[in-house]
Amino acid sequence: MTAAGPLITSHNPADPDDVLLRTPAPGAFETVGAVERAHAAQPEWLSGGAAARSAALGAVADGLHAAREELAALAVREVGKPLAEARAEVARAVAIWRYYAQAPYEPVGAVHEAAAGPGLLLSRRRPHGVAGLITPWNFPFAIPSWKAAPALAAGNTVVLKPAPEATACGLRLAEIVRQALPAGVFTVVPGGATEGNALVSAADVVSFTGSTVVGSAVARTAMARGVPVQAEMGGLNAAIVLPDADIERAAAHIAAAVAGYAGQKCTATSRVIAVGAALDPLRTALADALRAVPVGDPADAATVCGPLIDERARDRTVDTRHGLSVLAGGTVPDQPGWYATPTLVEKVPPGHPLLREEVFGPLAVLLPADDLAHAVRITNSVPYGLVTSVHTADLNTALEGLDRLDTGMVRINAPSTGVDFHLPFGGTKESSIGQREQGRAALEFYTSSRTYTLSPT
Repeated sequence: MTAAGPLITSHNPADPDDVLLRTPAPGAFETVGAVERAHAAQPEWLSGGAAARSAALGAVADGLHAAREELAALAVREVGKPLAEARAEVARAVAIWRYYAQAPYEPVGAVHEAAAGPGLLLSRRRPHGVAGLITPWNFPFAIPSWKAAPALAAGNTVVLKPAPEATACGLRLAEIVRQALPAGVFTVVPGGATEGNALVSAADVVSFTGSTVVGSAVARTAMARGVPVQAEMGGLNAAIVLPDADIERAAAHIAAAVAGYAGQKCTATSRVIAVGAALDPLRTALADALRAVPVGDPADAATVCGPLIDERARDRTVDTRHGLSVLAGGTVPDQPGWYATPTLVEKVPPGHPLLREEVFGPLAVLLPADDLAHAVRITNSVPYGLVTSVHTADLNTALEGLDRLDTGMVRINAPSTGVDFHLPFGGTKESSIGQREQGRAALEFYTSSRTYTLSPT
């Protein structure tokens, strides 16, 4: 223990003996102090005008782009993200800041006719104040960017608490962002639950991404204070494969969504539902595709499935498949690091945890369905509703699925993974609380509508 708080230690999941940093958590008092400094900086940040905010966000994008290889290498080392994915994530973060750099120039209200007589009625969106952001380790640059950039564009200041496992990434992001922004406008507070609770207790608007249990607690605390909150949480996502689908192509998409980044994405596929005659060919094709996924050192550009974030995550993934029929994978490679091979199981009994809980690892269940209606019932039967992929050659079938699936996003003939940052992102049921993230939806979340009446004297 230190005077400030417990020591945060960040390990390389591909080489647990490699320690990136050890730093004391600042504690609740310093976290609230960061929010107070952000409050003090917010009026000037807003009054500086659209041009200043736009230029600052564009400068952040330039800074990230200049450091792109360094940042990708840091994500590889700290969170075990395969190099190709790490580079793509940093490029997405750059694009996000550039996208929201244009947002300060967007209209923020409307003029309405008075009900009677002269005068003006105006509606105008204004920032909340300080945005408290709590982000996970699996996308250490993209998720903080898609929360912070719209918040800043709208005129808020930001205090960000990254996951402890991504502390080095969060602190490096802060160094780059702060070079482009005035003091106090963007602050990163490392730490764990103590710092997170303090941030939720002090911020004017809260955005969280992480586990369902923690997200639900964050939402309750924020709502009790009357503070706007959004919480993006888990997913138990399904891929539905119809008999008329291109089975080999569907298997390739699903394998990528199961095993990419060791399945450590809320949009990863964890249930594969084969309809009718699709079952037998899909069983073979998907097992083959998963066995062919390159597993290994995330620093190798050819790697698709790297290590899991820690030993507990690796053991949970491996232990969950015990007693089930394993079609592919289910083993631990003989090498340092927290690795597990991409796994496909079937004949899972009703009530099994795999049918109700998110594993967050490279593991999927193969399930049979009699027809599309049966597949939709299976898909909708879980507590989550984030994303579903549907694989079919029939547009009518695809459109039918769109209307009946209880998920926030549906992807036709594409992997369940993959996010378009200019479109709303979020799910139903226990996957999401509050308004959507990303795109113009984010700008609405980080602002509130005010109505003004201007009457002549």
